[in-house]
Parts: sequence; C-alpha cells; structure tokens
Amino acid sequence: MFSGWRRCLYELPPPRFEFALSGRQRRRRGRKKRKREKWNRATDLQPEKDDMYQLPATLFNLVLQRHEGETREGQCHGNGVACFEGGHMYKGMFAKGLMDGPGVFTWAGGLKYEGEFVCNKPMGQGTYTWPDGGSYKGEVYDGVRHGTGTYECAKSAVTYTGQWDQGKRHGKGEVFYDQSKTSWYNGDWVKNSREGFGVRCYPSGDIYSGEWRNNLRHGQGTMRWLQLGQEYTGMWQDGVQQGRGTHIWMLRRTDGSQYAQNNRYTGDFVQGQRHGRGTFFYAGGAFYEGEMRNDKKHGKGKFTSKDGRVFEGEFVDDQMITNELKGALPPTGLDPSVLVAEMALNIESLLNDIPEKKRDTERMQVEFVVLRQDAELRSIYSFYRSLGQSSSPDESFLLCRLQLWRLLKDCNIHHHGISLTEIDNLMKEDSPAQIHSPYTPMSLTRLLSCLVLVAHHIYNKDMESQKYLLASCFSKLMTDDILPNAKNVKGLLFGRPHLSAAALNYTSRCWDVYQAHCRVQAPPRVDQTMTCRHLLWMFKDLGLLGIHLTPVRLLDIIMAESQNPSCLSSYLNLELQITFLEFFEVLLSIADIKCLWFSEKTPEESSPPSRADEETSDLPEAEDSEKIGPTSSSAHLKEDSIEAAESSPAQDVIESQQDVKTKVCEEPQSPVHREDEMETNDQTIHQFFQQFFFPAFDHYQLETKLLEEEKIYS
Repeated sequence: MFSGWRRCLYELPPPRFEFALSGRQRRRRGRKKRKREKWNRATDLQPEKDDMYQLPATLFNLVLQRHEGETREGQCHGNGVACFEGGHMYKGMFAKGLMDGPGVFTWAGGLKYEGEFVCNKPMGQGTYTWPDGGSYKGEVYDGVRHGTGTYECAKSAVTYTGQWDQGKRHGKGEVFYDQSKTSWYNGDWVKNSREGFGVRCYPSGDIYSGEWRNNLRHGQGTMRWLQLGQEYTGMWQDGVQQGRGTHIWMLRRTDGSQYAQNNRYTGDFVQGQRHGRGTFFYAGGAFYEGEMRNDKKHGKGKFTSKDGRVFEGEFVDDQMITNELKGALPPTGLDPSVLVAEMALNIESLLNDIPEKKRDTERMQVEFVVLRQDAELRSIYSFYRSLGQSSSPDESFLLCRLQLWRLLKDCNIHHHGISLTEIDNLMKEDSPAQIHSPYTPMSLTRLLSCLVLVAHHIYNKDMESQKYLLASCFSKLMTDDILPNAKNVKGLLFGRPHLSAAALNYTSRCWDVYQAHCRVQAPPRVDQTMTCRHLLWMFKDLGLLGIHLTPVRLLDIIMAESQNPSCLSSYLNLELQITFLEFFEVLLSIADIKCLWFSEKTPEESSPPSRADEETSDLPEAEDSEKIGPTSSSAHLKEDSIEAAESSPAQDVIESQQDVKTKVCEEPQSPVHREDEMETNDQTIHQFFQQFFFPAFDHYQLETKLLEEEKIYS
C-alpha cells in the first residue's frame, strides 16, 4: 500500500592539495590524501539510507468490516474500535462516522499512527512508528510530515530534527548520520537536499561551514581538515574549490620546531587546485606572488626570501628558470643576489679569500647552483632530519649535528682527506661548547653553507682553473658525492632502523662519557675531541679489552667506516679525531661482541669480569705480569696495545670488518625471525650498556677519584 523511498546524498572528499614540499614529503602527503579519499568514499560518498516511507494522504477508501463502541444515528460516534477490510484497525474517537480526534490507526503491514485525526486524516500532533522500529514524532498535515518533527531510522541510526514540508526535509534542520553522533549536518534543507547555509561534521572530525547546493559544497564556505592540519576558506563549486580562496597549513608547534607561523596561499583555484594568480606565504617568512598551475608555481612570478632578496622572472613546475653556469650574467630581470627562503648562504670566510671585485659574482653563481638543486637538497634535508626522530606534526624538526655527520659519512666525504671533526671546525658559527655537540641544531641554511665550505676544501685545487671557483666546486660535490650516495644510510645507529629507538636511549649518557674522557685525556684542547689512541686507552682503563676484544680488533671496528677502499695500503692513524657519532657506533659494534661472549660462558662464569681480570687476560706471560706493579702494568699494556694497533695495515682492518658485519649481511629472514632478531638486538644493547659499559665507567670514575684523594692525602 505504501512504497518506500530512498534519499541519496553524494559528497566529495576534501580537495586535493599538496604543499610545495620535498619529493618525500609530497609522496607522504599523497598517501595520506589517497587514504582519506578512499575512506570518505566508503562513508560520505555512499547513499545515505533513511528508509522513510510515503504516508497515505487520506483514509476515505477504507471499507469498514466491524465496529465496536459508541454510535449516534447509526454512525460511529465517540470512542470505539473499527476493523477495516485488508486487516487495518483503528481505535479512538469517531465523529459522524469518521475518525476524528485522538486515536491509533494500525495498518496491516505494521505501520502505526498515534495522534490526532480530522475527518479520517492524520492531522496535528502525532507519531508514526514503523515495524522495524523507525519513528516520526511531530506535526502532521493531511497524513504527511509537515511542520516540525523528529524522524529516527532504526536501520541506519539516522535521526533528523527540524522542519518538514509535504513529507520532505525543508527549512532548518539537524541530522545525525551515526549512533555516536560524530557525523552530522545542521543547516538549511530544500526538498530533502542540503541547500543554503549549513555546517557538516564528517566522521573523521573534518568540518565544513558554508553554503550548499544539491547536497554539495557550493558557494562561500570554510573547510577544516583536522587530521591533515589544513583549512580552506573561499569559493566552492560542485564540491571542490573553485574561484578565489585561502588555504592554510596549520603547523602545530612541538619541541624542536623551526617555524613560528603557518603556510598560507591566497588566490585562484580551479577544480580543487591552486591555478591562476595567487600569493603563497611560507612559514619561514618568504612569499611568492605570481601565476600558479596545478598546485605549482608556473609562469610569471616574484619570490621574496625572508631576508628581503627578490627573484622575479619565469617559473616552471615550481622551479625558477635561471641561466646555465657558463660565466654569463643572469638574464634580464633577475636580481643577482636572489636566493630561495632559508638558503641565504653564510660563506663569508670563503669570500674573504677571493678578490673583492669577484666576490659578488662568486656568491651569485654558487647561489644559482644551489637553486638548481633546490628540490633535491630540501628532500635530503628532510630525510636526514627524520632519522631516529618520532614524527613531527608539522614536519619541521631541525636537522641536528648527529644527523649531519651521518649524511657526510653516507656521502663518503671523509674519504677526501678531511675528518668530520675538521668539518665541524670549518663552521665558525658555533660556540666551543656546541662545535662538536651531537645536539647542535642545523637549519637548512647552515647545511647548505657547510656543503659549500666542504666542497671548496675538497675540490679547490682541482677547480682552480674554472672561472667561478665556488660554484664549480659545489657542482662537483653534488654530482660526485652527494646525489649518488645520499639517503643510502650506513652505520649501526641509523642504518638499522629497528635498533635506533633502543640505541638512542643511551646517547645522552654516552655523550657525558665522551665529554668526560675528552677532558681527562686532553685538558688543554679547546674543542676537546677524542682520538683513536684515546679511545683505545679508554677501553683499557675500563677493563673492556681482553681475549675476545683485542686492541687490533677494536681498531678494526673503529676504522671500519673510515677507510677509503681505494687506499688499501695506507696505515691507521691513531691520532685521527673521531666525533661522537663514530664513538657511539663503535660502542654499538662492541655490544654484539661482548654480549655474545657473555652469553656463551658457563653459568659459574657468567658474571661480568672485573677490571683486574680483563687487564691480565691479554698479558703475554702470566709470570711476567706478576712481577710488574699495577701502575707499570697498565702503562706497558697501553704501549703494547698501541704498538700492535700501529703495526696493523689498513688491508687487515678491512678484511677483519667482514667478521664484524656478518650479522648485517645475513640473508633475509621470515617476519617472525626478524621480530625475534629485533628483540634480541634490543636486549643486546640494553645488556651491554647497563651491565658492562656504564658500570665499568662508574667504577673507573670512582677509582680515579679515590686515587686522586690518596695522592692529596699522601
């Protein structure tokens, strides 16, 4: 008797926006966007089933079969019960043979109306109840929902409260699309469609507030994507951004964040993309004003860096077009002092050695080379600043010196006759306390300046015949060293990501050990760094050398990543200064050796060895050692260890590295085995630091203090 109807509302997911970031960041944003779109299609894009049934406009066609109750003049009048043909039934008030007044009508199919009747028509306040549990309570006119009322659908948990017109949502109303009431719309309706002004909250928490047409965002409105941290205010057309608008990337500040404001674009949009003329304000303080195409800077534009430098000219696919490095001056209209925001190089120490009349040209040319590598350099910076770092909500953590060392070693910069500590000394901005600290923050500007300084140090003799020395050196560094090797992470700390989390827990305490030993071994030094010789002495002083960790094997580990494969015949340099990264990765390598030896001992031997036991374990003859006093023994043993290490050629070191790296080179294992190995590796790191290294260092510190006090008293 009554036909069901279904209302379908189609909504598009949030617009497709990608900030002009590095390639890695764009890919990550793209994955998030695709995941969100897929999820939205599974929710908002599916038709919303209300299961709202059409109601009869009149009950005049009913045929009475039986009546029980009051009558007047042969007609039903007053309170009574009537049964109609087809199985329908009414119980309530009658007037002159018609249902009139309060009553309950139950259709044969189970639909029930309880409320007011006027001349056989449901009219006034009433409640419809469907067999599946759905209901409508509110005003009724001529048998249909009309006025103000609340509808609840039992199947889909949809509830609507608001105005109705001839059985359809029309006027002001609020609808909840789920039982938890996290997905809702509150606003204007026109014949069951969202149309006019309204606020829509999606299951994800995203909120749109603005104008609608035919269930789509259309007109002026604001959309907030909470999980993506973005907001758009402006014109919409058929569900996507179209026309003039402002898109904001809200950067949530966290410890270590480098930005003080949000990224913002104001301008034209076409089909959800930045397209036309607009202005992009970067969080770092720079801004771009000009033409856009498909979310990228494309066409005529002007880029102003945070320090006021301006580039005005042609852009193609987010890249500014510059002349090739051929000694020619920049094309007409280009400011020779231009540099992208956060890329103002600090290379005054190099420029001071160049004739004054050539300095501006040298700076300009090297800056152009940097600009051409803009995307790659930013991608490299973003990649390395994320190593060992929990994700930053605004993706704006600064690179630290520990990560910079890893980048330089991955690119084999230390194979060019310059150590990492020497590179630290090239950067004159740091105070003595920060110059070798692994926690010193490094902005993108400082990284680029560092690379220019390193390039000049390595290649200045090879490129001295070139017209533009700094630009030529930097180009060669990028081509030969940086681009081919960057992002191929080596070393134990970051090269095995599953170890990073466990190992990084001990960097702070190990940095204290590194500093303390530097002060002990080399008090006069201003920068206080550790050498390979000092590291050997430290392991001897801590009693960690023995038959399983000999001085030669320790030197193998120290030099494992420092040797240039093309110079196999060179000997080890015990005076080579090592950074904290190299020091810490040596500890991680030794953790495997010490803990493996410890696990293979019998139960009665399983206690950690004392310093005295370790000191006598590698003596050549026991009877000779007994004749030597403790102080003399330690001194002779150090000299023997160092002599043995100095006599070991680099070839022996490289061959012995194969044993150290055996575990790393094993064939791929099943996921279960990998999980077991990860857990074992974590336990190995914890065991080494907590049961061997830190207790040995604390014991050495205590012994040293007691000896100093004894000297004072004596």
